[in-house]
Amino acid sequence: MYPNLYYVFKDWFGVEWNGLKILNTFGLMVALSFVAAAIVLSAELKRKEKLGLLQPSEETIVVGKPASIFDLIFNGIVGFIFGAKLLGLLINKAPEINTQDYIFSKDGNFIGGILMAIILVAIKWYDKNKQKLKVPERRTVRIWPHDRVGDIIIIALIFGILGAKLFDNFEHWDDFIKDPIGKLFSVSGLTFYGGLIVAAIAVCWFAYKKGIKVSHLVDAAAPCLMIAYAVGRIGCQVAGDGDWGIPNSAYSSDAKGNLALAAPGDFEQTLQKNSTYFLEGKVIDNTGKSVFVTDRTYASLAEVPHKSIVGVSFLPKWLFAYSFPQNVNNDGIPIPGITDDHYSVLPQPVFPTSLYETILCSFLFLILWAVRKKIITPLIMFGIYLILNGVERFLIELVRVNKSYNVSNFSFSQAQEIALMLIIGGIGLIIFAKLHYKK
Repeated sequence: MYPNLYYVFKDWFGVEWNGLKILNTFGLMVALSFVAAAIVLSAELKRKEKLGLLQPSEETIVVGKPASIFDLIFNGIVGFIFGAKLLGLLINKAPEINTQDYIFSKDGNFIGGILMAIILVAIKWYDKNKQKLKVPERRTVRIWPHDRVGDIIIIALIFGILGAKLFDNFEHWDDFIKDPIGKLFSVSGLTFYGGLIVAAIAVCWFAYKKGIKVSHLVDAAAPCLMIAYAVGRIGCQVAGDGDWGIPNSAYSSDAKGNLALAAPGDFEQTLQKNSTYFLEGKVIDNTGKSVFVTDRTYASLAEVPHKSIVGVSFLPKWLFAYSFPQNVNNDGIPIPGITDDHYSVLPQPVFPTSLYETILCSFLFLILWAVRKKIITPLIMFGIYLILNGVERFLIELVRVNKSYNVSNFSFSQAQEIALMLIIGGIGLIIFAKLHYKK
């Protein structure tokens, strides 16, 4: 596992640069997923503009004004926070404190904050002063939809995180009630569908206010959403952020996470040997202390969910089971001899569901990209995306660990319930589009 770039460079190049520990691989892949989404969305919007489906809008802007007090104060605040956290991570953070926890804490380096605040304020003042005119002018500019991709991505990022936190707290309501402030500002716990729904509402409202046809925007967004999700899931897999599946009892692993086919009774022995982990979520760490490492606990060992699936011999075992050694959450039991910040491995191999989603969604992206020019009726492209997304997520949830809810005589996770709604919504949207745009 590569919780951060320190482990990447250590494994690939044999160098140990502690400064790289502040660069988490999950965050890096999330950033790359937004970059991929921006590239695809911009390309699709330009194509639709050339076809005459999307038109520019005109806006009046004021140019030549000096930097306002608000601009300088805002840049100073942003600079102070960024500088305090960055220098604090490099100098002040204790090794045992997780990087994400430090970023969201009140700690930081005051001098670093002041220096960065001064730099950003100076840059803002210089940039505005360079463009300053004796008399500020009002100018009318034409803005095409693809020019607003940056704004769309930022809105999607902000409201996506808010929605992901909101839905995660709904899914784990009991934990939220116990510690609402801690859960709201915790960096852990994000639900993809919550982010998708809230971000979609915010982006569509922005598009409506800016005169962009929402029907064509959502069609353009369909392939970009799929590839963004595929890239983001790489971060989950590489960092080992806990978004994995249920145990695959067909395999076992040693103390360092090396895989082997399980013999009869191995799975039961592993559960018994690590009963404290499965029943209480606790282990003895490398310092000899009893610590909580997971909230995935069960009333009895018999209730631990699992499936036994043996992979085909010509494919690597880690495609079917993985123990996530040195995962970013330190979830699992300590690896002997490891003294790094991340020292845990899962006692029982699990299905690497994040890897499955990267593979599946990359394939689905290629399908959407291939058919996009053949679909003329608005909203059908987005309807197809909703169906494909819903089917993919519903199937993945069959081997993922998630809280289930009983609906009539069936048991579904929150993600499966939303996936079913997306499938139904996608079908309904296609029917509506066919009838509405029939003429």
